[in-house]
Amino acid sequence: MPADQYSSERLYGLDHLRALAILLVLMYHYRAFKHPVWIDTIGKFGWTGVDLFFVLSGFLISGQLFKEIERSGKISLKTFFTKRFFRIIPPFCFTLVLYFLFPFFREREALSSFWKFITFTQNYGLDVINRGTFSHAWSLCIEEQFYLFLPLVLLAAVKIKVFRYTVFFAVFLIILSLSSRLITWKECIVPVLDTEGFWKEWYMKIYYPTHTRLDGLAIGVIIGYLMQYSFRFKNLVHNNGNKLFILGIILLGITFWVCNDQVSEGASIFGFTFVAVSYGLILMASVSGSSFLFRSKSYITSQLAGLSYAVYLSHKGIIHMIQNVLGQFGMDVSDHISLLICFTGCIAGGVLYRVMIEKPSSKLKYRILNRKAGHN
Repeated sequence: MPADQYSSERLYGLDHLRALAILLVLMYHYRAFKHPVWIDTIGKFGWTGVDLFFVLSGFLISGQLFKEIERSGKISLKTFFTKRFFRIIPPFCFTLVLYFLFPFFREREALSSFWKFITFTQNYGLDVINRGTFSHAWSLCIEEQFYLFLPLVLLAAVKIKVFRYTVFFAVFLIILSLSSRLITWKECIVPVLDTEGFWKEWYMKIYYPTHTRLDGLAIGVIIGYLMQYSFRFKNLVHNNGNKLFILGIILLGITFWVCNDQVSEGASIFGFTFVAVSYGLILMASVSGSSFLFRSKSYITSQLAGLSYAVYLSHKGIIHMIQNVLGQFGMDVSDHISLLICFTGCIAGGVLYRVMIEKPSSKLKYRILNRKAGHN
């Protein structure tokens, strides 16, 4: 979810995708609360919003690192981790305070262990049935693990002179995820297909672990590398933006058909890869100078993009509290008015995060980075 802004050369197409991702997530998770009937249909594929976030993060973060390597031949780990820390940790810690100290914020009864949250390992062994509160932090765990290892791997690749094989390494990660899901399906899921524990096992062994969900991040890294180092690829992207968008939409439609039953064998093994490739094509369209996504500027999507991380962290707790309050006033919390109030509350919560946490931490971040630059 989190990534720094796209430098002075703002890519509006990426704003549209980030806004789409958070809307997909909101609709998907809203199904867990009382809701209008159509949310079940529209929000059914909202789980792919997380995969879109993964593709975006893989592209943006790797792109920053590739540019630094191209410019200086190395990576400043201090600078990279300082930026990541102040972008991610303050809002996350504030959300943890809300969940652990204020039970009325919890959308469900039980939380995972505190140490799993602060070590970003909650996505392993996550019992979503019995400890489902703030379960959506699982995706942040994967991104944090990615942010930790990617610069280290790239730095090692530069030093041992295998950096030019970055794309092959990323493809290997996709194959690893596919193979892991295939083996897990046969060894862990098939034996519990007709039992009450199926959903718990499916989420715990297929949906949440890092090693089964690397497709989106790897696709983003591949696109970031080729955009930086392949003139032919870059030209292809910039000259065929709208065609790439149409191709991505068609493939995404086919993917939704394959994943109509999200927990089927085909969807569980191949669905995440298809989703990642589909969103990868749409991402390429969004950064293509010939694409309508690239040329169209929207205040709404740029604001949603900027608020997406804060909204992602807080939306379940906010929806839960709002529906509780509306219910106490005798309002129907499953109607469209409640939906509008809840979504408005989520945006307001994001703005509150921005003003209270993100902006102050950003100022502190730049103060520290400027101080480091002055000492160099």
